[in-house]
Amino acid sequence: MVKRTSFEGDSCPIARSLEAIGDWWSMLIIREALFGTRRFGEFQTKLGMAKNILAVRLRSLVDHGILKTVPASDGSAYQEYVLTPKGRGVHPILVALRQWSEEFDEHPEEIATILVDREKGRPVKKLEMRAEDGRLLTQGETMVKLRPVKARRRVSG
Repeated sequence: MVKRTSFEGDSCPIARSLEAIGDWWSMLIIREALFGTRRFGEFQTKLGMAKNILAVRLRSLVDHGILKTVPASDGSAYQEYVLTPKGRGVHPILVALRQWSEEFDEHPEEIATILVDREKGRPVKKLEMRAEDGRLLTQGETMVKLRPVKARRRVSG
């Protein structure tokens, strides 16, 4: 088995986020948790994952603070997995992936669902990138800029 590179200490926020949620199984587990799935067996049934792979992914998501375990809501001896605020923060990422697929998929007619506003039942508008003042921005109107580095204290030896 090939050893995976860790991006945990990387200075790039995209690489750092991929450390926690960068494989498709993790994203699909989070998707199912957003739909209300809470138990190991439910995740396994809905995703068709091998139990050992599911166990590793769930543990990683818990370790990264995306899911937490809680006593089963029915009072049984089981535990359930629930999203933390950090885990719920993945929702816009999944929406962006969904909208990208809807726009660029070779067979969008095969996509069986649409994302709608729960209150009005209308399709959700495409996510937009906006400046602090509200202006709509394109990729060409943005740039990545280095943050100022805090002055490091000199250690005399």
